[in-house]
Amino acid sequence: MEDDGRISYAELGRKVDLTRASVRERIVKLKNEGVIEKFTVVLNPEKIEKGLSAFFEIDVDPNHLDEVATRLAEEERVYSLYLMTGASTLHMHSLLSDQDELEDFMISKIYSQKGISRVRSNIILKRYKSREGGARL
Repeated sequence: MEDDGRISYAELGRKVDLTRASVRERIVKLKNEGVIEKFTVVLNPEKIEKGLSAFFEIDVDPNHLDEVATRLAEEERVYSLYLMTGASTLHMHSLLSDQDELEDFMISKIYSQKGISRVRSNIILKRYKSREGGARL
């Protein structure tokens, strides 16, 4: 079901040897228990003109960590944001259209924030495997 969230209960039931009703009941139960968080669409970032995928390691003063993380999380260009082990380090993945947008994003949304002490960035050159694709709708 991870590969095709639109598969019908009947088709899924045929694949796992259960009735349509049993599949529906199990999916509802998994959703109610929080095992299934949501059903979504995965978009190809290049097809929506977001072909530049950048990862950032952002070191933040602990006194500003939540403030910085909250501001970055509100940015639509930020695809994922995590607090990592280490010295108050945020790991961020952003989807951008091109080098110019990357430069603007770094200057206006990252470097301008109080409390950030260091930023390291990496750009994906080629995808060999991606669990979730690129962007969510």
